[in-house]
Amino acid sequence: MNGTTLRDGIFALNTRRFGSVAEVMIQKLIHAAKARSLFHDLYDDALKHRLEVKFSRVQKKAETTITEATVLQCIAEATAENRMIPFAEWQGFQFDCNIQQIKQAEFEVLYYGLFFADCIKIFRIESSDISSQISYSDKQHKGNVGEGQFHVNQDTLSVHLKQYHYKSLDYEDLCSLLT
Repeated sequence: MNGTTLRDGIFALNTRRFGSVAEVMIQKLIHAAKARSLFHDLYDDALKHRLEVKFSRVQKKAETTITEATVLQCIAEATAENRMIPFAEWQGFQFDCNIQQIKQAEFEVLYYGLFFADCIKIFRIESSDISSQISYSDKQHKGNVGEGQFHVNQDTLSVHLKQYHYKSLDYEDLCSLLT
């Protein structure tokens, strides 16, 4: 498998399977162990840290809004339209990557990141540092106490790159890591 085939497959995965790919990537990248419970994704044996992994794919906003009149058009366009954004062009597009279901009490370190058309940007933040500085909101779903979210988009990505960037991989690097 080459990097392009790997990338295209990753962008085609459903959400749950995509999340599992990100977990395997981080597990191999940092040599993490399996989770110790259902409430976090991985475990760092050396530091005794519970790890959470959250990633998103960076895509241009769809041009057509789904309505009763456009629903079939939007479905047809979904497979024909390439909405991936190369990293070098991120400032020229509107995108919104929602890093959600953040339960800070359940982990010490969050690895999160963005899959762009040409690379993967990986970020690392300690649970205690997750705050309004990254536009974190602890109000994701009504009644879900202790759970929140933050958005990485064209307006906020520079903060994440400057303060929390951990590593960048291209898809050839990822292919080598996974084999």
